Amino acid sequence: MQPKKRFGQHFLHDPYIISQIIEAIQPQPNDTIVEIGPGQGALTFPLLRKIPQLHAIELDRDLASHLTQACSSDSTKGKLILYNQDALRFDFSNLGNQQPLRIVGNLPYNISTALLFHLFTQADSIKDYHFMLQREIVLRMGATPNSKDYGRLSVMTQFYCTVIRLFTVKPGAFLPPPKVDSMVVRLIPRKIPLASNFFHKVLNQIVTQAFSQRRKTLANSLKGWISAEELKELNIDSRLRPEALSLTEYLTLAHYWQKKTTDL
Repeated sequence: MQPKKRFGQHFLHDPYIISQIIEAIQPQPNDTIVEIGPGQGALTFPLLRKIPQLHAIELDRDLASHLTQACSSDSTKGKLILYNQDALRFDFSNLGNQQPLRIVGNLPYNISTALLFHLFTQADSIKDYHFMLQREIVLRMGATPNSKDYGRLSVMTQFYCTVIRLFTVKPGAFLPPPKVDSMVVRLIPRKIPLASNFFHKVLNQIVTQAFSQRRKTLANSLKGWISAEELKELNIDSRLRPEALSLTEYLTLAHYWQKKTTDL
């Protein structure tokens, strides 16, 4: 089947890379695994040789039909439960049956960041994630303060998860080849959340505001939110730029902003 540009499709075909990803996932028979964007089944079929059942979410109706037919005609593989839906609107928490999910997938580059944020809000029902993403995205996810890759995605990803970069994948592993390198990453949700589910919305607001003007100082980027005097009281230098603050310092700002707005 021909890749469709509107879905940002790049089909993985390299057997060595596929085997590396399956080895990284280490699927076990009792795992509840959900694959996002199975495409032509590069990971789907190897996974179904390892586990009795696999959930998969595929928006493309043609691919969904192809996968369903291919799996139903092969009795040597496990059962594929396929959802022809948009992963950006999918409620993953309904699949767990009190057992944490394992989420895998070669995520479309054009929706990867939005999809990550959607998945993070359901992290309490997820054991781990194994994703293939644009290499630049993975570098940003695990970036540290005062680095060029550090930003909103870094702070929010690390708020929810431990980020483990696994290996780089060159464009030739896909058809058609993308114009950039990819990378496989493992994300492990924090067993003890850093804050309540409600709090992540407040943190996201503060981080988004700060990085909306990342070349300006905090005094300017947070103007109207938290004053220079208030920053000083929190032991945060208002002359710093947003990329200089650690996750801990952003948590401090968010806690302060939450209390400030609640007391109004």
